[in-house]
Amino acid sequence: MASTRSAGTAPALPSGQFLRWTWRQLTSMRTALLLLLLLALAAVPGSLIPQSKVDPLAVKLFADKHPTLAPVLDRIGGFSVYSSPWFSAVYLLLMVSLVGCFVPRIAVYARAVRARPPAAPRNFERLPASASYVTDQPVPEVLDRAQRLLRAQRYRVDTDSETTGGAVRAQRGYLREAGNLLFHVCLVVVLVGVAVGSLFGYKGGVIVTEGEGFSNTLTQYDEFSAGALFDSADLPPFRLQLDSFQADFQLDGPQRGAPRLFEARGDLVSRPGAAPVPFDLRVNHPLAIGGTSVFLIGQGYAPVITVRDGDGNVVFSGAVPFLPVDSSYISNGVVKAPDAAPEQLGFEGFFLPTAVDTADGTPVSAFPAALRPRLGLFAFHGDLGLDAGAPQSVYVLERDGLTQFTDANNKPLRMLLEPGARAQLPDGLGSISFDGLRQFVKLQISASPGTTVPLVAGVLAIGGLVVSLTLRPRRAWVRARREHGRTVVEVARLDRVSGTDLGSDVQALVRSLQGEPTTSRSS
Repeated sequence: MASTRSAGTAPALPSGQFLRWTWRQLTSMRTALLLLLLLALAAVPGSLIPQSKVDPLAVKLFADKHPTLAPVLDRIGGFSVYSSPWFSAVYLLLMVSLVGCFVPRIAVYARAVRARPPAAPRNFERLPASASYVTDQPVPEVLDRAQRLLRAQRYRVDTDSETTGGAVRAQRGYLREAGNLLFHVCLVVVLVGVAVGSLFGYKGGVIVTEGEGFSNTLTQYDEFSAGALFDSADLPPFRLQLDSFQADFQLDGPQRGAPRLFEARGDLVSRPGAAPVPFDLRVNHPLAIGGTSVFLIGQGYAPVITVRDGDGNVVFSGAVPFLPVDSSYISNGVVKAPDAAPEQLGFEGFFLPTAVDTADGTPVSAFPAALRPRLGLFAFHGDLGLDAGAPQSVYVLERDGLTQFTDANNKPLRMLLEPGARAQLPDGLGSISFDGLRQFVKLQISASPGTTVPLVAGVLAIGGLVVSLTLRPRRAWVRARREHGRTVVEVARLDRVSGTDLGSDVQALVRSLQGEPTTSRSS
């Protein structure tokens, strides 16, 4: 009867065998390494593409600049890489693979630690390194000396009795596998610790201007992201007051304009009713408030601006942060005056810390410090769109309902103001003045519970890896037997990791065992 199965087709595995095969593949070391590499590659887009939980404004600007690419990235989670399903899947698969990889090995290692060293092989000459010699010492004396020597070399030693003599079996290097297991266990602990910190932690950013303060409540943040299990009621109730900020830059030389000192000073109230405590905040020197850290991650300039409407009423007055766009601190900002009458007013502008004119008359900044500050503005009137209910960024002016002011030549009206100057708007619709200059700082406030655990686990993982790479598991045997009235001693070693001179080690052990002039041979 002819077979209905084609000659080159293997039979399908039963479901149970297929599941076992899948589990073996998932928990193999090769798969774990592949998933670790895949996780590293999956994290790369999060560094190259702006993330909505970190900087929503940057995401909006990216979407405006790349209108075709942005929707595609949004559908695949490109703006929220670390919380995307595919990143979480790789993360969880890696954890499962590592756990399934080392848990069975722990049981195997425990049995190996409790077991006796392997018995001496029958033929030592088949081993990579062996030697033998003849002596008049009794067998018990030779074996006793061999045990002492091997124990001194940190071997675990056991003995066997044979018909005409005996043998010593020894092994060392058990910590190599322990280091390997420690590395894998600690790697899982790091992954779990990072996951716990992500689930229960939070991170937010806020801009604080000189003379102003920040209270650690959700509504005070410019951007805020938290883990799925974080409760905003757990925010520690501290308050910061920024009194002054000092920024020093290199004045000359090849590194002219490079930052040399960023230092924020103010007062901290750690909890309601507590006395204010002075603080000094610098880059890479965060302020610790319980389990919360406050980092200084940026700074810039905030021109003090006053806007008056057509009736002469002050409809806006205050320091407006302008966000720097390059190393010379050319900065962009927006001013909105929704209460102006008869029409709402809006301004887009740029700030130049040290303004100089180029050959074509375009002002630029020659230095990041405010040595010759100038404020450039473009004015608009109409509907700012704030009454529509849709959220707007304070750093972006929605122009859909606005009309730009023009000059006598019907070109966009541009105003360039120095401190203390005021510019009138056409048609008597109001004025804007540049009253002064302050500085602002950008703070990152974050808390990640259990950060010590991943840190300690990472250090232990490195230690375990070093141990597993440097220790060499080695076995040694010494057999002694009486033959023709003398004692024949055979010595052999076996290194489970290649790359060592076993022959020299065997000869060294032979010399240590010999207690009288003897003849020896090695193989």
